[in-house]
Amino acid sequence: MPSAEPAPATIDATDARLLLELVANPRATGVELATRLGLSRNTVQARLARWEAAGVLAGFERRVDPRALGYRLAAFVAVVVDQHRLADVVAELAEIPEVTEVCGTTGQTDLTVRVVARDADDLYRITGAILKIAGVQRTNMALVMQQLVGPRTAPLLQRLAGADEAAASRQDAGRDDAGRTDAGRSDAGENSVQFRRTGR
Repeated sequence: MPSAEPAPATIDATDARLLLELVANPRATGVELATRLGLSRNTVQARLARWEAAGVLAGFERRVDPRALGYRLAAFVAVVVDQHRLADVVAELAEIPEVTEVCGTTGQTDLTVRVVARDADDLYRITGAILKIAGVQRTNMALVMQQLVGPRTAPLLQRLAGADEAAASRQDAGRDDAGRTDAGRSDAGENSVQFRRTGR
């Protein structure tokens, strides 16, 4: 079964700063991003193009709240599947419009499926449709009462940007220490020469 995950991309401190700015201001233009971060427009455009190719930037579809479309309920459905029919089951799940996400998992179940519904009757219909898929052995549903923390990446970007800045600070401090050490050695050498000359 092919993976839908994007190709790995290397993110540096500048990338993290730029992505954080995009998270805060998703409609910002390349020129605006370049001005705010002190980067050239070409640098910003090149990085945006690289992220698009690598699948780093999520599409507009992920930003649409299903509740705004009338789907007030959400639930996670744990699904146990006949392993010989796993790929077929996933393909069938993808055909159900109310299925917004399907994840393969470890443990007592094989798949975790996120679904949205307009009301309780609609949710009953959707879970019934999942159960009817050939290869689905049983399901267990957990209704989402309230989303307490939504999907996010900003804290990870902040950590990456902070870690790189801390590393840069340590490097600067190391260079300063090295300079002071070299200066100390130079002073010690001069004192030694002066001492020998005085001894004569």
